[in-house]
Parts: sequence; structure tokens; C-alpha cells
Amino acid sequence: IVLFSAHWEEPIATITAAVHPELIHDYYGFPPEAYDIAYPCPGEPAVAQQIAGLLQAAQIESRLDQQRGLDHGVFVPLKIMYPEADIPVVQVSLSSSLDPLEHVRLGQALHGLHHQNILVMGSGGSFHNLKAFMSQDNETISRNHAFEQWLETTCCGAMTEEERIRKLIQWEQAPGARFCHPREEHLLPLHVCYGVAGAPCSKRFEISLLGKTSSMVVW
Repeated sequence: IVLFSAHWEEPIATITAAVHPELIHDYYGFPPEAYDIAYPCPGEPAVAQQIAGLLQAAQIESRLDQQRGLDHGVFVPLKIMYPEADIPVVQVSLSSSLDPLEHVRLGQALHGLHHQNILVMGSGGSFHNLKAFMSQDNETISRNHAFEQWLETTCCGAMTEEERIRKLIQWEQAPGARFCHPREEHLLPLHVCYGVAGAPCSKRFEISLLGKTSSMVVW
């Protein structure tokens, strides 16, 4: 599994390369049990090195990190999906530039992984306005739904891939965009995953989280 989490940004693409990565419990104010969560999955240094090679071939600077562990954007979803923790995991950082085109290109450089029995995942959220999560007013719901509709059309609709890329890199023009994402780190894993796939999505799922619609996209 190669995973891009909203919770790790670096100036250059950084790739975990530990054989046995530790966990980073990077959240605060939760009960003690939340900090005892374990997910003893192995790493895969060979895949980390392969990723670095693919990025180099695409003229994208990168580095390997043998010390950094896996943050909660990795181990929380994987603990639900693969509770046995028996699949090797490599995490790759987002770019601290937060440039959407840069993240699409990052994914495009890793397109080959898609065909090597490697699951590429983006961990973020299609709605991430923490101040508005508890609000149930009509304007909040309307902005949430408008952005989700745009996201569905953009990721899954019939259009050229050039047009899809244009929409993704100009995501701030979407209705409700900056309301749903005051900061875009939770959206950019989607750009990476689209770049890997380079095609319209095959499935989209919706969940309701504190009354807000949030979607998951599968390629």
C-alpha cells in the first residue's frame, strides 16, 4: 500500500523507508486509549526506492526517510480496512507548496504502480471546515452539497482528461470550495490519486459525517 495522507507535508516529496515503521499519534485531547492504538504493519524499503526512482525519472526531487513513522491519516483507515496489519505500507508526503498541479504530476509520475498489485490511497476528506462541522444552518449544508456535486462531476463525469485536470487545478473556482476547504491539505490527496489513475473514477461513495456529506472516490 502506498498512501498519501493530509497530515504530512514536506518541501520535497519524502518517502518512508523504514522496515518497521512506528506510529505517530498526531492528535490531541483524546482519551488515553487513543494513544495506545497499534498498527504493526511492515514497511517496504524496496518500494520506497522504486518510488524515488519513478519521481527522479519525472524530474521530481525526493528523498527517503528511514526514521519517520506513519501518521493517523494512515493507520486509522488501514486499521479498519486491513486489521491484520500484514500488508507492507509506504507513506509519501504531500508538498508543502500545496500546488494542485504539482500533486497531479506527482501522481502521474507514479502511474506505473497502479499495475503492480500496489494499492495507492489518498487519505483526506472532501469536507474539512472544522469550524463548520457542528453547524446545521442552510448555508453550510448548501455549500457542502454544491462542492460535493462539483467533485462528483469533476472526478467521474464524461470529459477529456485535459479538462478534468484543468478543473482539478482550478478547484478554488468550484462552488463552496474555500468554505469546504479553508486550507487544501485534505483535498490534495485526491489530486495525487487522480494523477496515478489518469481516468474518470469507477465508483464514488457518500457518507454523512456530523450532518455533512463527505465522499470517497475509487479508480
